[in-house]
Amino acid sequence: MPTTVGLIANPAAGRDIRRLTAHASLVPNHEKASIVRRVLHGLAAAGVDTVVYLADNAGIVAAAVDGAQPPVAMDALDLRTHGWASDSTEAARRLAAAGVGAIITLGGDGTNRAVAAACGDVPLVAISTGTNNVFPTMVDGTVAGLAAGLVATGAVEADLVTTRSKRVEVRAGDSTDFALIDAAACTDAFVGTRAIWDARRVRALVLTRAEPWSVGLSAIGGSLRPVTSDEPIGLYVELGDGPEVRAVVAPGVVACVPVRGWRLLELDEPVAFGGDARTVALDGERELAVDGGATATVAMTGPRVVDIRATLRAVAGSD
Repeated sequence: MPTTVGLIANPAAGRDIRRLTAHASLVPNHEKASIVRRVLHGLAAAGVDTVVYLADNAGIVAAAVDGAQPPVAMDALDLRTHGWASDSTEAARRLAAAGVGAIITLGGDGTNRAVAAACGDVPLVAISTGTNNVFPTMVDGTVAGLAAGLVATGAVEADLVTTRSKRVEVRAGDSTDFALIDAAACTDAFVGTRAIWDARRVRALVLTRAEPWSVGLSAIGGSLRPVTSDEPIGLYVELGDGPEVRAVVAPGVVACVPVRGWRLLELDEPVAFGGDARTVALDGERELAVDGGATATVAMTGPRVVDIRATLRAVAGSD
């Protein structure tokens, strides 16, 4: 039976306002195309027959092929793109319905959040090309493609090398949404430019993971009590009058952030946060307008993620 793998490369990833407000680097589309080109060769080496991809409006995948014969068959989704996050969500929905064996993403936390909204149980291989890159991995495209292909073809059993990730499920009034890494209650009155970069506007955080070497709001929690991706707990942090912690809250921005208090959260334990908040940022982008706070729960309901190193270790010495 032919093996297919999905590919979603987000041209908007790594291009938000944090290039102006911080020192975030820009991943140009020609570099994303180069990564995709390497991904295709990794997939071909693993025996994948077809790549079903989102034909983005910047032509990243087209540039990766650039008139040459690709190493695997290519099939574009019949989907009109608008440059919105919903493009990635709809692409993930269609890829899951088509029965792809894995989905490879190029983007940051926001891109993968959009994909996670509709990918179901399809394993993800997330390549970092965004601004906030806690969820995706900095990895060579060839290696990522090879790992995705080994899982998709069944050469490595998916259950042995994939893990279910956590997410923060947020309810604000009648609205519900989720974050893969951090939900932040903010004082900003409007969604506006979406990206949140100033920790002084944040009242509280609910985190699925918190590592001091991360970049973004989750690094604040990492300076208090590190939480790894596989620990069955979350972290609640209330900002305000209190001792300061130092964290890299944006690329090139090290801030001393006052913390009023914090505590660990059990899985599925609801917590009310940000009583005077006007918006909630999900994975670094203001998405929900609220009228005074929200309720959040850390749950083991995120997407399945491929452990790239474990996948390649599983076939080491088998040739």
